[in-house]
Amino acid sequence: MQTQHPDNQKNLLLAILLSVGVLFFWQVFYANPKLKDEQERLKRQKDVATQQLPTAPGTTPTSTAGAPVVGTQPSVTPGPAAPAVPAATVAMTRAQALAASPRVAIDTPALKGSVALKGGRIDDLLLKNYRETVQPSSPNIVLFSPREAADSYFAEFGWTSAASAATPALPGPETLWSREGAGALTPATPVTLAWSNGQGLDFKRVISIDENFMFKIVDSVANKTSGEVLLYPYARLYRYGTPKIEGFFIQHEGLVGVIGDARLQELTYSDVQKDGGGKAYEKKTGGWLGFTDKYWATAMIPDQSQPYTARMDCIRAGKGCDKARGKEAFQADYFASSGLAVPAGQTRNTEAHLFAGAKQVGLIGAYEKSHQVKDLSYLIDWGWFYFITKPMYQVIHWLYSLFKNFGLAILAVTVLVKLAFFPLANKSYESMARMKKLQPEMERIRDRYKDDKAGQQKELMALYQKEKINPMAGCLPILLQIPVFFALYKVLFVTLDMRHAPFFGWIKDLSAADPTSVFNLFGLLPYAVPEFLQIGVWPLIMGVTMWVQMQLNPQNPDPVQQQIFNWMPVMFTFMLGTFPAGLVIYWAWNNVLSIIQQTWIMKKNGVDNPILKNLGLERLFKKAT
Repeated sequence: MQTQHPDNQKNLLLAILLSVGVLFFWQVFYANPKLKDEQERLKRQKDVATQQLPTAPGTTPTSTAGAPVVGTQPSVTPGPAAPAVPAATVAMTRAQALAASPRVAIDTPALKGSVALKGGRIDDLLLKNYRETVQPSSPNIVLFSPREAADSYFAEFGWTSAASAATPALPGPETLWSREGAGALTPATPVTLAWSNGQGLDFKRVISIDENFMFKIVDSVANKTSGEVLLYPYARLYRYGTPKIEGFFIQHEGLVGVIGDARLQELTYSDVQKDGGGKAYEKKTGGWLGFTDKYWATAMIPDQSQPYTARMDCIRAGKGCDKARGKEAFQADYFASSGLAVPAGQTRNTEAHLFAGAKQVGLIGAYEKSHQVKDLSYLIDWGWFYFITKPMYQVIHWLYSLFKNFGLAILAVTVLVKLAFFPLANKSYESMARMKKLQPEMERIRDRYKDDKAGQQKELMALYQKEKINPMAGCLPILLQIPVFFALYKVLFVTLDMRHAPFFGWIKDLSAADPTSVFNLFGLLPYAVPEFLQIGVWPLIMGVTMWVQMQLNPQNPDPVQQQIFNWMPVMFTFMLGTFPAGLVIYWAWNNVLSIIQQTWIMKKNGVDNPILKNLGLERLFKKAT
């Protein structure tokens, strides 16, 4: 390889130093604070049942997290008049908020919670099969909480009327519904709620649920008056305060929906807090809208055959979404664009669905087909390279069904990827091996044309053509690994399957970083290390295998470039130290397979293995043999 100009060497070193600096500052000033925020959030969640902050006279009531209780906010999309939610007079813990309304229990194999009879809201949901940490005793994931509680998050369905029309009494957020029958809401026992306005309109709401995460809500109104009534069914998801998010570009978290011909819409929490950041959609048909977290999601699904008007925005009592006024709130809502006409003496109903739960790939795909919901699978962010990411997930999931361990599935998929690219990689490695045989001739050309760079390049190219060698072929295996590496990273990051999935030994969660660190002797020394020094066993294995692989190549004649290659495994060890353990295991195992493949090809082509020479052990080895 041609020696670089000194200025180019300086630029290259500067670029590397800047890259390492960016990584360091990102870890110290972004990743570490994020970790502390998450630890504080988990602590608040454990304490929320026992703590309550006092409210100063004359101020907005606050919750235990310092958030104002939902006030006269949540209107639905402009058009028909929207019901108001009266402000609570006392800040409440989650437990107190649950006790403030009579409730109907929800009990399914996947969910536990309740429906509030006050307002008829679905505002209390826990995921039975998912916990905050890998510890079996850790709290279940809380998805929904009542509107009076800290971090309230709920689904509401109801009726409204045109603003210009004489408004009949309609069920609202404070309406106390009665229930027909008894028992909990289960997959086998739907729940029916009823309310009459005393003016000739009788309302019923039938809520049913399957064994997983799909609710069905059928609202009906019986018109016993003498004239036709035009009502607008609406639904909304309301979320109070910005939730804790990963904040990585690789995955969207925030408001999301596939809204008719507007297709996929993704709005971050910061997007909608800007002036004009929210979006409204007029008269769309088909689709859904809601909120997506890394592993959990909620989505309202209107009647797929009827037009609706929707909105995704940041809202609060009053105008705007200004953090200086207090905690922000977010809402995704829709109402039937053409309304529902109920003739005198007749009954009409409207149907909607609500998905609220874990983002299981197979389950969401099945819902998309069985309920004919337009592109519901977009709840999972496969990214622009979905044509690689999604098949990668399917292969890993299939291998998991064979091995019953996602770590083994990752090792197996690495072998399959190697086999798929084996012919192409072989050509590349063979080209590299032939170049190694030509090293003496290349050095003679460089010495002969030491002061004639153009002549040197011309002679080298002539040599490459004569021997039918592509000097760039050595880069091909690395380039081939990049999309596969990214696809696996995406799969590990966005899919629920890897969450809390163990490997062997100390790896209890393949989606999290290796928890050990060489800087405290892997836990033998009684102190914690900063996250950017969390260099565990698997990152070290990856670094060593990467270093060995690089030693299979001859020494670079340019000392600066050789120093870069020597330090590259160290840099990658620190860079990948905080990556998911499953990804590091993949990279280490891939290096091992590459070492075996490259060694075999070198032997096949009669090329001496340069690793002993590069390590300075060649003479010692010859003496010993």
